[in-house]
Amino acid sequence: MKLVLSILFAVLLSTSSAVCQTTRDSSSNQPAGRPFNMLVLGDSVLWGEGLKTEHKSWYHVKLWIEKTTGRPVIEKIEAHSGAVIEGGSEDEAVKTTDGEVNVALPTIREEVDRALQHYGDGSKVDLILVTGCVNDIGLQNLLNASGSTEITQLTEAKCGTPMQSLLQKIMTSFPNADVIVTGYYLFFSEKTRNDFVLRALARRVLKINPAAARLTRKESFDKLISNSKAWHQASNKTLGEVVQGANAELSGRGSQRQVMFTNVQFLPEYSFGTKETRLWGFDRSPFRMMLLFLSFGKILLPSNDDVRSRRKASCKEVFKQPANETRERKKEREYRQLLCRYAALGHPNKQGALLYSDAITNLLKTIPAFESTH
Repeated sequence: MKLVLSILFAVLLSTSSAVCQTTRDSSSNQPAGRPFNMLVLGDSVLWGEGLKTEHKSWYHVKLWIEKTTGRPVIEKIEAHSGAVIEGGSEDEAVKTTDGEVNVALPTIREEVDRALQHYGDGSKVDLILVTGCVNDIGLQNLLNASGSTEITQLTEAKCGTPMQSLLQKIMTSFPNADVIVTGYYLFFSEKTRNDFVLRALARRVLKINPAAARLTRKESFDKLISNSKAWHQASNKTLGEVVQGANAELSGRGSQRQVMFTNVQFLPEYSFGTKETRLWGFDRSPFRMMLLFLSFGKILLPSNDDVRSRRKASCKEVFKQPANETRERKKEREYRQLLCRYAALGHPNKQGALLYSDAITNLLKTIPAFESTH
């Protein structure tokens, strides 16, 4: 049970208020009558971890565009679980064709290159959805940070200049595309249930920080809530400023394209472990909870997402046992396989994905080409 409780923070990676700087006709410079090309870049949030295709946020956006414009939408999905903006150590150099498997590579910058190779001509792309930078920091680093100052420093370092450089690459590669950068959400809030499962979870994760050993259970849990809020505020501020800078650059070029940012603000009631949560969690059905108690915590609670069986099979294949594996390597591989199995924990569920798609379509409504005629 302790291992299950610890893995949430290694895989956690949400109606939103919107910031956008300019408006104009999105269809300019694009041939009339052709399909609408939408590119999705980034990490597990826009990939739609734990969701079937028809429930993913980008799929809802696709249907909305088709209904609003009357044009068929052709999507290209490069986003995948675990993606970082740049870098990735040799130990992380694991690749898979299943976006559910949380691996760092390809990086989001590499996703741009792959997409450009696919299209041949980047000017064909009309809309790009992108999210990223939380994996560059690492959730355990965020939730174990000493406080808001450290979190702000981490966020500015990993979500500032790297995202600025990424947006420059995107704008250069796809000169006719509007870009929407989506933000993140509150992992924990004061509405999160502080029951025995969550208390043990908080205590277990914070033990990786020596200073946490002196914290009470309540102090440990309060720290998770405080750091979650600090991350939410710092990431929104940093990403918002990066988007403003990107638009200033576009304006300087005389471009009519725009970059927009969704300041994702899940209500506290929607965070992890609440009665109204909009995030995937553990399967707390009476049967599962009974098994948990009867096994004295030895049986693992499964996640409650919709594709856990498929992801489990993919994880087993990606992290299969190699020949001549050392004891230490086996321990690490089995841990990564377990993290992979539970990768959907803390990601937007079906209701959460709708909040994301609504936030994105609300931004698109500010562009004349997307104004509904109905």
